[in-house]
Parts: sequence; structure tokens; C-alpha cells
Amino acid sequence: MPAAFTARQRRKDARPQELLDAALELFVEKGFAATRSEEVAVRAGVSKGTLYLYYPSKEELLKAVIQQALAAKIAEGRAMAQGLQGSPGDKLLTVLPHWWGEVYRSPASGVFKLVITEMCNFPELAQFYAREVIEPGSALVAEHLEAGMACGEFRRHDVMSTVYSIVMPLIMLCLHKHSLGACGMVEPMLADPDPFIRHHVALVLDGLRHRPDAAREPLTPPTPV
Repeated sequence: MPAAFTARQRRKDARPQELLDAALELFVEKGFAATRSEEVAVRAGVSKGTLYLYYPSKEELLKAVIQQALAAKIAEGRAMAQGLQGSPGDKLLTVLPHWWGEVYRSPASGVFKLVITEMCNFPELAQFYAREVIEPGSALVAEHLEAGMACGEFRRHDVMSTVYSIVMPLIMLCLHKHSLGACGMVEPMLADPDPFIRHHVALVLDGLRHRPDAAREPLTPPTPV
């Protein structure tokens, strides 16, 4: 096979990812509504026609970004949890810090900024985000919290309130990165977010533990994967 053909094929195969990367960068920088499709094509180094060949509208482009940046990673987190040994709490203490650490360090963390600032103007996209991200992500955490209650690891509690108690501060962490953090106002403790994420998850889960003995040892976050 000629080398030139092989190089062109590799370039073609990489093009969808290049378009998604360019779209996410621009959506976070300028906002979804303010970004034009032509700008995405230019940043990705392709024609507008090529962009529409892969993604026929800007809305479909954002859906693909959400699907790849967050929804697919939730599925990976579920698979990771299924492959782990230990109690439901132990699994959450491994999966959640690993998952959120990866999201925070990647451009995917910018998706939360888009959702908070613009989705109210795009109801269909908001529903897509809820269906693809909020519902499966909440279900994953809720299933382990319920399993922890069933096996006696956790005391009885309102599961969805706990889900939001875990998740909301971590979303805020990503928002800080793309707001004050983007202006150079980085909190020293957030320069390396992993210890904060592990501490936060452990703190919430430790509060759910049965405490027949006040001196019981708290949950200890596992070493990062």
C-alpha cells in the first residue's frame, strides 16, 4: 500500500477526533451560541463541508462532544467498578476519585461550564445531557450507595441527596478551573486536585458509615489508580 495513501487514511480516521477537540476548545473559550461552525472547521484544519460530512449541525457536534467527553467515561467507570473487589464503599472510593481526576485534568472538564451557562437556552441539548450524563452517572453512584445500605456498610439515608452531596462539589471544582482558575486565580490546594477529590469522597462516605463504636477508624482513600 503506498505510503501516501496510508497517511491520508490515517488523517481521515483521525478527523472526527480533531473536530471534536476543536469544537470543545472553542465552545469553552467562546461559548456554544457564540461559536460558528466555520470556526470549528478552521481550527480543525478542514473545510466547512468536511465538518458537515461528519456532524450535520452544531447541535450534533456538541452532542458528540458530550457523548465522548463524559457519557463514554461513565460507561468506563461502571466497567471499572464491576471489575473491582471489595465493599460498595471501597469501590466508590476507587472509582470516583479516579474518574473525576481524569475528567478534571482533561478538556472534558469544560463541558460543565457549557451546561451551567448555556443549556437553559437549548432545551433539547439539556435533555440530551440529562439522559446521557446525569441519569447514568447518578445511577452508578446510587447503586453502590444502595448496595452499601443493603449489606450494612452504610446507615439508611436519602440516596439521591447523597449522590448530589458527592457530585456537586466536584462539578464546582471543574467550574473553578474554567472560571477563576482560567484567570490565574488557582487555589494552592487545587494545583493538584487529586488529594482534594479523594478527601471529599472519603469524607462523605465516612459520614454514612454505621458507628457502633465512636473510635471506629474512618474510611481511608485508596492509592490513586
